[in-house]
Amino acid sequence: MKKHQIRIVGGDYRRTPITVPDGAHLRPTPDRVRETLFNWLTHFWGGDFASRRVLDLFAGSGALGFEAASRGVAQAQLVEQAPAALAGLRAVQQRLQAPAIHIHAGDALAYLRAQATPTFDLLLLDPPFGSDWPARIRPWLGQALRPEGLLYLESDRPVDAHWADDWHVLRRGRASQVHYALLQFAATQKNRNNGPSASADDIPSPPEHI
Repeated sequence: MKKHQIRIVGGDYRRTPITVPDGAHLRPTPDRVRETLFNWLTHFWGGDFASRRVLDLFAGSGALGFEAASRGVAQAQLVEQAPAALAGLRAVQQRLQAPAIHIHAGDALAYLRAQATPTFDLLLLDPPFGSDWPARIRPWLGQALRPEGLLYLESDRPVDAHWADDWHVLRRGRASQVHYALLQFAATQKNRNNGPSASADDIPSPPEHI
């Protein structure tokens, strides 16, 4: 099977290659989008990654979860159920030998529903485009995400009004057909002094990883 590679863009494992097999329906987050996301997180977390626990719920190639581990988070939990994708995740995990990386083979919704206590500071939500996964997942996010936690959402459409009921959009951007945003539970915003929601300028469209 033909394969192509992406690379971790920052942190301790910068430039580490991640092999993505064609035909596995994987759509890794583009390099520039990942760089933008982690710049946002550096701002909102004051550069403190070491105390953070991150859940990459549709891990796919692992681009987002491995990037979080590279930046030094305490835990990067990757959830995936496709066999080809899981094999790729485990190959990178073995290469990095990073104690923060954990891989769970299974369904994303089942994983959320099984969480007894919300312990994650960031939930990375990048489900297959054109699916109903965001709507199905949304009611269960509080099972895993702490009340002050952040949600990264990546989609083929802008964040719609339904999210605005419970979430505050901290940042948003677009790269080619990819819409992405960083959100936080709206109820936690009243005492924060981060200013109003800001929109990131559209970044130049990077080569698409399909």
